[in-house]
Amino acid sequence: MKLLMDKLLPGVEGANLFIINAVVVTFLLVLFGEVLPKVYAAQNNMRMALFAAPILQVLSGIFRPVSRLLVSSTGYIERRIASKPQQAMSGKDFEHAIELTVGHTATKQEVNIFKGILKFSNITVTQIMRTRMDVGGIPFDSSFSEVQKIAIELGYSRMPVYKDSLDKIIGIIHTKDFLPHMDEPDFSWHKLMRPPYYVHEGKMIEDLLKEFQQKRIHFAVVVDEFGGTSGIVTLEDIMEEIIGDIRDEFDDDEHQYKKIDDNNYIFEGKTLINDVCRIVGLPSDTFEDVREESDSIAGLVLELSGKFPAVNETISYQNYDFTVLNLDKMRIQRVKIGINRPLAENTES
Repeated sequence: MKLLMDKLLPGVEGANLFIINAVVVTFLLVLFGEVLPKVYAAQNNMRMALFAAPILQVLSGIFRPVSRLLVSSTGYIERRIASKPQQAMSGKDFEHAIELTVGHTATKQEVNIFKGILKFSNITVTQIMRTRMDVGGIPFDSSFSEVQKIAIELGYSRMPVYKDSLDKIIGIIHTKDFLPHMDEPDFSWHKLMRPPYYVHEGKMIEDLLKEFQQKRIHFAVVVDEFGGTSGIVTLEDIMEEIIGDIRDEFDDDEHQYKKIDDNNYIFEGKTLINDVCRIVGLPSDTFEDVREESDSIAGLVLELSGKFPAVNETISYQNYDFTVLNLDKMRIQRVKIGINRPLAENTES
């Protein structure tokens, strides 16, 4: 290398030549020893794995005694010297590690799934449930023809049955159970009811998923500390926290949100904050410091405003502008969210 540099740069000597040599050598080492091998391995992972596996197996056997000695000695020294246990990694550290690990080999959806799994154990039922205001059910004293009409209007596979109000849910109906009796106008549909499964709104969805699996159910009624109905939660709601929105031919995105551009969205007020963050591409804890007891975007706007806002009123928080578009009496129906992203982030997107 020195001879080559002397020929290329005949007039450069001493410290300057040393610095140039160091820069060139470092660049070549990083390029051919780090970047190019990783790029090739990422594009030809199976071929690289089959080629390297036998070599690594032989080297592992040769150096196993040395490896065991180093590992055991390191562990001994750590136990003797370490004064306090290492601090556990935070959630953001894990997210950063995921992004570094998968690199460019994974799609954005795959990265989001990894992050969803990471956050899964910290999400409560109240953060993902469908609130009471948006729950449709069947009155217990309805006739079978009325039940059929309600089932068609709601379009759900499972519906709660209640007496007097949703605070008295006494059963769950599966619409598929109606099919054998559609031609029986006086059919006694009450015998098709299944017992409801109740969960507290503070329950972790990780535990609820295990209970759903054990009991083989997909639907639960969420109750508050006083026993009143807060809403409902389904297996689909839980799975969406990992894999994102699950859409079928009956789902209508326009009823939930509308994307104007990358920095402006219109959401229904009842949309959950977790869903808003997932759709917009924000960390799920973006509004954690100000959301308090709110689960929906309308509740967040109320807490930020400190009063009931007027139509077209804008409430700002950090890099986000919330504009109230529609009101229905004392309920916020639609909210426009404007995101003032940093210039660098806009350039990347």
